[in-house]
Amino acid sequence: MLTRFAPSPTGELHLGHAYSAALAHGAARDAGGRFRIRIDDIDGSRSREDYVAASLANLAWLGLDWDGDPVRQSSHLGDYAAALDHLRARGLVYPCFCTRADIAQSLAAPHGPPNASGGAVYPGTCRHLPAAERARRLADELHCWRLDMARAAALAGALDWEEAGQGMRAADPAAHGDVVLARKDAPASYHLASTIDDAAMGVTHVIRGADLIASTDVHRLLQELLGLATPVYRHHALVCGPDGRRLAKRDAVASLAALREAGVDGRVLAADLVRERLPAGYSLQTA
Repeated sequence: MLTRFAPSPTGELHLGHAYSAALAHGAARDAGGRFRIRIDDIDGSRSREDYVAASLANLAWLGLDWDGDPVRQSSHLGDYAAALDHLRARGLVYPCFCTRADIAQSLAAPHGPPNASGGAVYPGTCRHLPAAERARRLADELHCWRLDMARAAALAGALDWEEAGQGMRAADPAAHGDVVLARKDAPASYHLASTIDDAAMGVTHVIRGADLIASTDVHRLLQELLGLATPVYRHHALVCGPDGRRLAKRDAVASLAALREAGVDGRVLAADLVRERLPAGYSLQTA
């Protein structure tokens, strides 16, 4: 077994991150396997080195030792570019020149239910641009790359994955619409980078929050299209604060830094989290 914890260095880790990391670490160690760290640092405008250092220090405080050096997504940009080129050569992605304002305006009229992640399904404005117009705009306009979901899903056929303890679960990537695989301000989206990195690291079990279960539909499709192995998934409950809302990086009171400063024993906290014993006022809820 090989599990991983993949923090984004865009803020302080909080109690919810500790819960996820402790579960992944415990699963690997109980099975005599390996636990790796990946730093998801391709958001160049928000990623900060002090958050990288703080994340590693907090994991050490929790007693969650890891195997090997942490992997950095920013060191694997060529892998994402190669995957995108592969999909582009097969006619499975297309450039999208729409701004957020353009998309919001196009979605002002009803376009059916939201996608599986709760957002609006992209209406496909740029999917069928004439080749000449597309080439002209590629030369001097900012753009992202979207997956042609209908074509990709038809090519892949029926898909499923194993949800630990629950058996096989059918994937429904088409419900997400034409997802972005490379953003205007980043070389790869979460979907593309995480899927490629998990495979490259040899991750056998992905343990992450239930808020990401819908994303697994897309990841399973990308695995099929790129010929990548499919890990076992476990989507755990989310840590919520006293107000009943799931924690976010802006919740300073629940940050691991604040708990450390308050004198909390990190190793005891990690052991309690694995046993689902949360500090007073916090609870576990499914997404």
